[in-house]
Amino acid sequence: MTLLGEFALWISLPVALWGMILGYAGGKTQRGDLVLSAERSIYAVFFLHVIASAGVMAAFIGDRFEYWYVASYSNAQLEIFYKITGLWAGQRGSLLFWALLLGFFSSLCVFQNRNRHREFMPYVAGVLQTILAFFVIVLLFADVNPFERLGFTAVDGRGLNPQLQNYWMVIHPPTLYLGFTAFTIPFAFGVAALLNGRLDARWIQLTRKWILTSWLFLSVGIVMGMAWAYEELGWGGYWFWDPVENASLLPWLTATAFLHSIQIQENRGMLKVWNMSLVLMTFLLTIFATFLTRSGLIESVHSFAQELKIAFIFLSFMGAILAACVVLILYRLPALRSENQIDSFLSRESAFLFNNLILVGAAFSVMFGTMFPLISEGITGQEISVGPPFFQRVNFPIGLVLLALAGIGPVIAWRRATRKNLQKNFSTPVIVGLVVAAALWISGARHGLALTTWGISAFVLTIIATEFWKGTRARARIEGEGYVLALFHLVSRNRRRWGGYIVHVGMVMIFMAFAGAAYNVDERFHVVPGDVVQVASPFGHTYTLTYEGLSTARQNGLRNLSWQAIATVSVLKDDTPVGILNPEKRAYVTQDPGQPPMTEIDKRSTFLEDLYLILSAMDDAAGAIGGDSNAQGIDLQVLVKPLVNWIWLGCLILVGGTIIALWPSVDRKRVATQEVGAGASETVTAGAS
Repeated sequence: MTLLGEFALWISLPVALWGMILGYAGGKTQRGDLVLSAERSIYAVFFLHVIASAGVMAAFIGDRFEYWYVASYSNAQLEIFYKITGLWAGQRGSLLFWALLLGFFSSLCVFQNRNRHREFMPYVAGVLQTILAFFVIVLLFADVNPFERLGFTAVDGRGLNPQLQNYWMVIHPPTLYLGFTAFTIPFAFGVAALLNGRLDARWIQLTRKWILTSWLFLSVGIVMGMAWAYEELGWGGYWFWDPVENASLLPWLTATAFLHSIQIQENRGMLKVWNMSLVLMTFLLTIFATFLTRSGLIESVHSFAQELKIAFIFLSFMGAILAACVVLILYRLPALRSENQIDSFLSRESAFLFNNLILVGAAFSVMFGTMFPLISEGITGQEISVGPPFFQRVNFPIGLVLLALAGIGPVIAWRRATRKNLQKNFSTPVIVGLVVAAALWISGARHGLALTTWGISAFVLTIIATEFWKGTRARARIEGEGYVLALFHLVSRNRRRWGGYIVHVGMVMIFMAFAGAAYNVDERFHVVPGDVVQVASPFGHTYTLTYEGLSTARQNGLRNLSWQAIATVSVLKDDTPVGILNPEKRAYVTQDPGQPPMTEIDKRSTFLEDLYLILSAMDDAAGAIGGDSNAQGIDLQVLVKPLVNWIWLGCLILVGGTIIALWPSVDRKRVATQEVGAGASETVTAGAS
């Protein structure tokens, strides 16, 4: 199977290049046979990448250590579950996985549009095959072939990084890659619109679901990465502004801007050049994120210098895409003129434009902070770090403005907001926000940034709740329905609008959770069995922790585990027993001898807070592992994390809102059915046969 997979990867390159040529030629000549062949070649490339991916997984499962990739990321003791996920564990497999997902989405796009939107599909097929061909070229000619063989067969492999042997890391990278690759479809339609000159809002309407799908996967993938950091890295946080995190955030920021700005083009015929630029920018950032995390650039400019071939190919591709799209935009500039102008600063257009500028500004600041140390090292040879304080100082004010705009943008009037409109929509929410902030101040919450965040959050939630209430009440009165049924019908008739409101609720909850970090409690103790310590929660109660002792074991049935040390801590909450927590230290057989053991935290989660325990160190690790009853002393770190679970809850609400927005409304289903029926009876352009 592995040899077949390698053969399939090589065959996919000429097929992709052939499909690319046929797609552009079919669009130019309007020949249906060429377009049909181009579309079928996409199916063929996807099928070949399925075989290639299966070949890589077969090599992992079969412990084929004669392959460099398998020997580097697996070993005989690794659980089969992690062997299967070895496909995206390292650079070589993850690039193939990227191509596999892109092939899947490309095939799905072609299948969905096999009988409609034919004026776009020739160029869409050509663009998709161009990108697929690029990734195959990288895999085959940039020294990252997953099927590269060693000069010998290793007895065993190096194994998977223990920190990656976590369920979040199994699903987090694929989810992010789904977001990266899904956005290629809107980009392909945007380029197709530039090539065929159909530059109204139709290409946006055709790709809205793809844009939302990509944004959803990016959002969930980022939050999954936060959950992995929170549970696995053992430092008590969930976001550290490191380059890997920032790389995933960059396209999310510009995709969010794009989602908002397309509403202005659809409703007012404005920002056409801006939207084309945003779709180009977001696509390039998805490629850049893959390049940044898979090129060696993050580790150091010096390690990057050892990967010059892949760097040259990636940078050349991004440069070529950028140059071609800029030329196309300039060529089509007369057709991209705005049909209207912003009439007033106090308007929905202005609010959305400001939202866009803030999001792009945030992306620029994150990009600058991420790349500056690497650029500085490359020029001066000195390593300069840009840490969390820089990102927080720059992005916290930006985040507060975006949070406020989440409430202002959807309800302020188009064209020009009157004084009456402003008073009607914003008087009560402003009062509620001020009252909430004042009440929290009186209750003892005195952190300025947190209070501001919670006050603005109350403002936004009040606006959203008011909109739901007004819409439900009006429908109940007009249709004579009960309020629950009226709410259901209200949402089902315009799922895009109300789903968007629910997404905003999820984002507000996440912002409120971020603000809760201002009241984190962090206490550190040295304890021996029988010691009792107390930690006060910001919510007024006290945790009493009793250290019972340390148990150790060698090779206790967990595969790849050399030894583990488990601390037992019983917990009381205001004299009421609430359970036992067991933070751990673990050493894996694949670890380097000088590498410190891994930290496995334990926590008790409630709606309002987490009690989070870290076994920081052992007084005598060797003695404890050897069974010395006197080697029981440990360093215990105790954290209380207010509102942290609102991040995960907010993400679930965000997912629910996005699914609602993706689901076709009743009226839209009817229109879509009529369009398909009409399209079947009309003469269509290239590719109809």
